[in-house]
Amino acid sequence: MSDESLTPRTAAVIPAAGRGVRLGPGAPKALRALNGTPMLVHAVRAMAASRAVRLVVVVAPPEDATGVKSLLADLTLPERTDVVVVPGGATRQESVRLGLDALPDDISVVLVHDAARPLVPVDTVDSVIEAVRDGAPAVVPALPLADTVKEVAPNPPGDAGAPEPVVATPERSRLRAVQTPQGFDRATLVTAHRAVEADGEGATDCAGLVERLGRPVVVVPGHEEAFKVTRPLDLVLAEAVLARRRANDGF
Repeated sequence: MSDESLTPRTAAVIPAAGRGVRLGPGAPKALRALNGTPMLVHAVRAMAASRAVRLVVVVAPPEDATGVKSLLADLTLPERTDVVVVPGGATRQESVRLGLDALPDDISVVLVHDAARPLVPVDTVDSVIEAVRDGAPAVVPALPLADTVKEVAPNPPGDAGAPEPVVATPERSRLRAVQTPQGFDRATLVTAHRAVEADGEGATDCAGLVERLGRPVVVVPGHEEAFKVTRPLDLVLAEAVLARRRANDGF
């Protein structure tokens, strides 16, 4: 039996069913063009660039799952990597759960990656996978914060423009800005989703669900190019990163 056959098989789930209203009107965020190519395509390629990733499950907008399948049908990827498209749900959490349901039984390591982080380098992806394979039930890539952070008492709805009182200044050295892909032992992630679904609550990311189980979550170094494309200015920055990559690497 080869060493490869003993290695835990890894899949990536990309929830891409959100609208992304902060980018302005138009196509769903994952389908916005970046250097002429939808961000989702860049994100799928980023996952498939890792030799460990054997399957990418794209969770598409329910009304356009067929269109996303057509978009990805002719995508050139390494022969080792397959792509499956499934319809998403009403929330990110539901979409991730639907992606998990589509995984074959032999997948034991799961990455959950934002389609809106299309430029994550393969070294970051591999670092997350390696940490899960080494025994961590949940792994997140993250960066130290450059800015001082203030905790405030938020204004009530309808009074968003008024000054907000500061209530605390967290110690910046203890804070991290979390990125994706987040990596998980599959059984841990499935259990976390079921537990939170049972009590009717949600979380801002999948690692947060695992934290609620009391299971450890560890951090590995993230990368500045794994930023989230949320606003129009982020598209400009992403185009600049791609231009630099083309100049330096020729792709």
